[in-house]
Amino acid sequence: MPKHLLYSALLGLSLLVSACSTPQSVSSYSVNTDHEATSQSSRVRQLVIHYTSSPFEDALKTLTQGEVSSHYLITDASQPEIYRLVDDNRRAWHAGLSEWHGQPDINTSSIGIELVNAGRLSPNEWASYTPAQIDALIALLQDLVLQHNISPENIVGHSDIAPQRKVDPGPLFPWEQLAQAGLGIWFDPATAQHFGDYYAAEGLPSALDTQVLLQNLGYSISTDGRWDQASRNVLIAFQMRYRPALYDGMLDPETAGILRALQPTSANAL
Repeated sequence: MPKHLLYSALLGLSLLVSACSTPQSVSSYSVNTDHEATSQSSRVRQLVIHYTSSPFEDALKTLTQGEVSSHYLITDASQPEIYRLVDDNRRAWHAGLSEWHGQPDINTSSIGIELVNAGRLSPNEWASYTPAQIDALIALLQDLVLQHNISPENIVGHSDIAPQRKVDPGPLFPWEQLAQAGLGIWFDPATAQHFGDYYAAEGLPSALDTQVLLQNLGYSISTDGRWDQASRNVLIAFQMRYRPALYDGMLDPETAGILRALQPTSANAL
């Protein structure tokens, strides 16, 4: 056999043997964990509450096998179970396009909690939450607040962080009960009444002033002074949370009084 043909044959055999052989493993390494930095904190800044709008089995399948996920799922059984579906330190896909206090991409910095609940049954009818389910949620939230040092204003609903797309957890969710347990913010009724009476007598805030007041609370809203559908959607989200008896997106003295009562003290003088 000519030398050049013999060389080609040997080269081909060498490549074949190389391709069939098992790659050598990367050398192992060890990590020393004897020292831990003091300058650190949890990645979690928000706790976001949702409803599933589906029964437990369907919700579990969606949240574990679909394109969305959540850290926790709380059932609506007489003795609710709490399922952890994603570790707190990992990112779940529950918030979608969202923003709170100017921070976008809430998935990156939040823990999502889904409550098994049918949600909106008709334009003006919503499924109720069970007392036991809310008790389980409160216990979970209290634990998460301690673990991750969550501030009250960052315990929010999906509708708070995505008011143009979402309405959960809906107007029947008991935000005041959570606030009484030290979870989330609420308004002082006397202060809200005081400001409501003022606005009834002197006139409502302008569109721009209302937008600024909503933005102060964390909502993503344009402050261009135009009261468009996007602004109404934000006000609907606010009303569902703080004045659920009527959530029409229309500013009235009661809504304006509550909105003003929730402002930081430094911004609350008339």
